[in-house]
Amino acid sequence: MRTERKPTRLDRVFARLDREPERPAHIGVPRMSRHRVVLFGAALVCYLAIVWAVLITSWLVRLDWQVMFFRPYQQWSEIHAFVDYYVVLGQRGPTAVMVAAWLGWRSWRQHTLRPLLALGVSLLLLNVTVGAAKYGMGRLGPHYATEIGSNEMWLGGDIFPSGHTANAVVTWGILAYLASTPRARRWLSAVSAVTSLGVGLSTVYIGTHWLSDVVLGWIAGLLILLALPWFEPLIARAEERIFDLRARWRDRRLGAVPAGGPVGRPVVLRPLTDRADAAPDPVPTGRPASRPPACLAPGPHTTRAERSPVTPAGSRRPPHPERHPRGTTPVTRP
Repeated sequence: MRTERKPTRLDRVFARLDREPERPAHIGVPRMSRHRVVLFGAALVCYLAIVWAVLITSWLVRLDWQVMFFRPYQQWSEIHAFVDYYVVLGQRGPTAVMVAAWLGWRSWRQHTLRPLLALGVSLLLLNVTVGAAKYGMGRLGPHYATEIGSNEMWLGGDIFPSGHTANAVVTWGILAYLASTPRARRWLSAVSAVTSLGVGLSTVYIGTHWLSDVVLGWIAGLLILLALPWFEPLIARAEERIFDLRARWRDRRLGAVPAGGPVGRPVVLRPLTDRADAAPDPVPTGRPASRPPACLAPGPHTTRAERSPVTPAGSRRPPHPERHPRGTTPVTRP
């Protein structure tokens, strides 16, 4: 007896996605609420406090040196190979390609460009803010430190804040930001937080970043995600403009070659003044107009004498066999 396979959770997820052939209207766009503004302000204060603590060479810098001298990659050398692969989850190229592929599929299924545009805006903000801070403060990493106990600022480095950590927060956090339901948003937020936390600690483990670099990278990525609702009107206008351009291009393409075939040279219609048969002379006034010519049915016509007699319908007179048409010679009887 053949039994049907019980659908798994993954089958139900794909079945749910297949039921979205049109642009969903129930997905709400996050707004810059008061709660979000408070979180943004608190994260910005923490960001500035960490930068100030590093600039004045406070206890945070001493903690950085203690972690560096601890050398985690030597203490737990058995996980070094795993960490080398795990830290790739924070690199810009692989993560952007994976997330863009998923959001591109969502954009195609839901007939909207908002997921891809939101990802592009977040990565642009990441490049501008984190990149400017990196090259502006110029801090050297643990492997290139020149003086024990110093903050290693303004020496031409590019590790403060941690780009791997900030990229992991933004790239994986954008999935939670674009989630369709509150439950999915909670789960994706937890997954992205754990992933970015692991990426930051991995950079500290292999010795490419100070601990303060990682903390500042977490806050920098969080600031970008919290500020995204301010850019939602810009994303909506960009999406509308792109769809308008696509519609114009499609109309222009369809209008150039109509359904009936290519457009040829237009034919100019002129009055029939150069024909051989000219118009009849006008009837002089005071003279009755002549009888209009009779309209004959199409086909060959014969003279009246050549036509065979036809008995009208309903006539009582039977057809005579010895009658002959007019104009013919009768046959002589024997």
